[in-house]
Amino acid sequence: MKMYVIIFLGLFALEINFPSVYAQETYKTDKSLISDKYSYQETDVYEVKTYEFRSRKKKPKNIILMIGDGMGIAQIHAGMTANKGNLYLENFKHVGFSKTHCSNKYVTDSAAGGTALACGEKTYYGAIGVNQDKQPMENIREFAEEKGKATGVVSTSSVTHATPASFVAHQPNRSMYEEIAADFLKTDIDVFIGGGFKQFEERKDGRNLSQELKAKGYKVLYSMDEIQKVEEGKLAGLVAPEHTEKADQRGAMLEVATRTAINILEEDKDGFFLMVEGSQIDWGGHQNNTEYIVKEMLDFDRSIGAVLKYAAKDKNTLVIVTADHETGGMTINNGSIEEQRIEAGYSVTGHTGVMVPVFAFGPAADQFTGIMDNTEISRRIFNLFRSR
Repeated sequence: MKMYVIIFLGLFALEINFPSVYAQETYKTDKSLISDKYSYQETDVYEVKTYEFRSRKKKPKNIILMIGDGMGIAQIHAGMTANKGNLYLENFKHVGFSKTHCSNKYVTDSAAGGTALACGEKTYYGAIGVNQDKQPMENIREFAEEKGKATGVVSTSSVTHATPASFVAHQPNRSMYEEIAADFLKTDIDVFIGGGFKQFEERKDGRNLSQELKAKGYKVLYSMDEIQKVEEGKLAGLVAPEHTEKADQRGAMLEVATRTAINILEEDKDGFFLMVEGSQIDWGGHQNNTEYIVKEMLDFDRSIGAVLKYAAKDKNTLVIVTADHETGGMTINNGSIEEQRIEAGYSVTGHTGVMVPVFAFGPAADQFTGIMDNTEISRRIFNLFRSR
């Protein structure tokens, strides 16, 4: 009898703990979300403007790294088809490819992929800002901070999720969300906007990190209406308990948050580094959901347009757009640009090991062409900040 009681309690404890560990991963762990609707037809169209980089400057003062999580060639072409054949990405004349495998697996995850892009070194699956020996590695944002530059992170996921966390935190496992949130207090990051206030305010250790951020001089705000009014100072924008809503529900959050971050960061005379993530392209891939992918891809592209508008005018800003990996093994089997229709296929509900594209615009854009390792993107950014 005792044996059955012990087993029951053990299972009960497991059931209680499961959501707290994996709640941020529901988009890929809940198999009921997987779609069998591979076709999608868009109805809206936005104008894509042309921007050119006209300057002889060879080194950037500012660098904006934009990561479309899970974004491969098919995701891009699906977005292009849905917008009647055009995306802001077409403004980029310097294009390359990135190899994404991590140190212990051929197919990476967003943690190891994000860490490679942030720190310039491959690491194990699930690692956040640490090497294979679980020792912290300096990331681009920290290095920019050392150089006196302002820094920021913007994401449509929780800011404690794998990709944004890789540019802030140092933890052995991506699921350590509360520890990752606490790492924000160890930095001098100027702006971060995304979801995740639960990891800052509803914590097991009883700390209220939002109050601690306020004590450090941050404005801690919870709505984009408030956030977009901020023009200077330190800003923590926590717009959702965990992740933000899908693109068709959150509106222009990513574009507005990106513009707001730039407006604040550009006040620093020494320049800035900003990482912007379109997180949920990946989630549509995990769910084999063509509509989800397309809407997130278009949302990300409109944010790219806002960045290009700034960079073309500023002439001191390098913009790099890439992905941490591809998700879903997405292909496009048929479609129509005129009808804005995509008929897709998928080979998996997880990530794949294919190369992903790299786009660059602005001073030193020519350094990001050809086939390169994902670690090279970070290393070249390090060198540009080091040599300026």
